Amino acid sequence: MTEQTELAFTKSSRKRRIAAFLIDHCVMTFLMVSMIFVALGPNFMDENNPIKITITILLVMTFGFFLYFAKDSIKGISVGRWVMGIMVREETNQNSTPSFGKMIIRNLYLIIWPVEFIVFATNEDKKRLGDKASKTVVLRNPNKPKRIQRILVLVCIGIGFVGFVYLFAGSAMKNSDAYKVAIQNLEINSDIITETGGITGYGMMPSGGVSVKNGQGEAELHITVLGKT
Repeated sequence: MTEQTELAFTKSSRKRRIAAFLIDHCVMTFLMVSMIFVALGPNFMDENNPIKITITILLVMTFGFFLYFAKDSIKGISVGRWVMGIMVREETNQNSTPSFGKMIIRNLYLIIWPVEFIVFATNEDKKRLGDKASKTVVLRNPNKPKRIQRILVLVCIGIGFVGFVYLFAGSAMKNSDAYKVAIQNLEINSDIITETGGITGYGMMPSGGVSVKNGQGEAELHITVLGKT
């Protein structure tokens, strides 16, 4: 019992907190980018209304920043803190999770993260300005999951995001007018039809890029053509 009490009130090291911050930053950035892609839709490359795109991105980013500042409001544990086995607690009652409002105030200081980093790196109590303003402390979590579980979750998040971006980007290119025009030209190209013995399909994902502005633009696509021979 004594060992558990001591462990519960052990302050987190600076390394663990920095690692947790970097993980949280990557996860929340990935989440925000994913939400922007979903909000814009697969046909955003051919969107001729830049104001609509800008408003959509701003609205999604506003919501995304709200999630960022509230990222560790559930039991004082964010994704990064969960992976690193640490948690945020009240300074005066380390068994108590800070209120939602305190968590928001604490994380708002991350806007000036260079200053926060300097204060955190030089403060003897391992506190940054957000900790001081909200009267919170970051502790080791005595009930943290096993290391292999935390590593697997982190890897799955990374793979999931990369897979999502890859599939969404490919889908967006396939829905673009440039891709449709390229396919039409391929299917009437006698040289390609002769060489392939007849087109039976195309690769899963085209590569390259499409740039459209005010209804005009440029495209460079690399499309795999499948044939009978």
